[in-house]
Amino acid sequence: MLRKSFAAACVLLFLLFFLPWLGGAEEDTALLPPSTDSGGGEVQPSTVHDSARLLRVLIEGEVVEMDMETYLMGVVRAEMPATFEEEALKAQAVAARTYTIYKMEHGGSANHPEADACDQVTCCKAYRSEEDAAASWGISTAVYEEKIRAAVTETDGEVVLYDGSPILAVFHSSSPGSTSNVEDVWQSSLPYLRSVDSPETEEAVPNYYSQETFTLTEFKELFIANYPTANLSGSPSNWFTNIQQTENGTVQSLQVGGISLTGSELRTLLGLRSASFTISFSDDVVTFSVTGYGHGVGMSQYGANVLAQQGKTYKEILTWYYTGTTVEVYDK
Repeated sequence: MLRKSFAAACVLLFLLFFLPWLGGAEEDTALLPPSTDSGGGEVQPSTVHDSARLLRVLIEGEVVEMDMETYLMGVVRAEMPATFEEEALKAQAVAARTYTIYKMEHGGSANHPEADACDQVTCCKAYRSEEDAAASWGISTAVYEEKIRAAVTETDGEVVLYDGSPILAVFHSSSPGSTSNVEDVWQSSLPYLRSVDSPETEEAVPNYYSQETFTLTEFKELFIANYPTANLSGSPSNWFTNIQQTENGTVQSLQVGGISLTGSELRTLLGLRSASFTISFSDDVVTFSVTGYGHGVGMSQYGANVLAQQGKTYKEILTWYYTGTTVEVYDK
């Protein structure tokens, strides 16, 4: 009886440990050690995940090292309302990732050669820490933080590409019915930054229409302080001449007191919300009536939210605003 039991045990051991090798059974790849290349090193996955891409970010004057995921969380918190649709937040995350990689591949910023990015919106992108956001979000913090994390992690490594390369993925708050061709704002032309329709309206955008008023004396003092040779004599209706506007009302160029400026230059000087403006006069006051907010090039954030509400995915939103592009994982 003992001998039979011993024999049965031997047969069982043979079946369990040796027969699979003889029969060519499939291996459980989940239990295998990492594959190695011919040189003996581990083969890395082709995708460069955000958590593996390290950045040096200048925050409040101090260079901080963080991964791309952490950085993008801070940018999305600062750049787009957390109340926006999830697909709009994803589009924002991809645009910010693309912009950052584009800048890094083109030499970074001369303003901070020691860092890949900074927290200044006039140079790179705004950045907001989790703690700072929580202070204003209050009881909604957990919900909003999860939405933003999902927007970043669910688009992990994805970038907007034109001919296989990351684009200059600029964006702005809201457009006056359409975005602007890049050369109408910054002179240089890029094939993917073309004017496209943008669906946001007054109902969807706070302060979509705004006004800035100056007394004639205030305007004169401000303008001549910056352009001393300007001639602002006579009727103020004659100060502004040769105004060139695009179809959406954005001022490309004009002359003020004989001085040639772009609409963007006058916008910056006067603190206007956009360069889509008209000028009117009443008594001793000059009024600038403005539509939209921002430079008007690339993706409109409020427009992206409206498109998301209409059912468009983040990839559809991005290819809507960036002409001729694709959205793909970028592994360089």
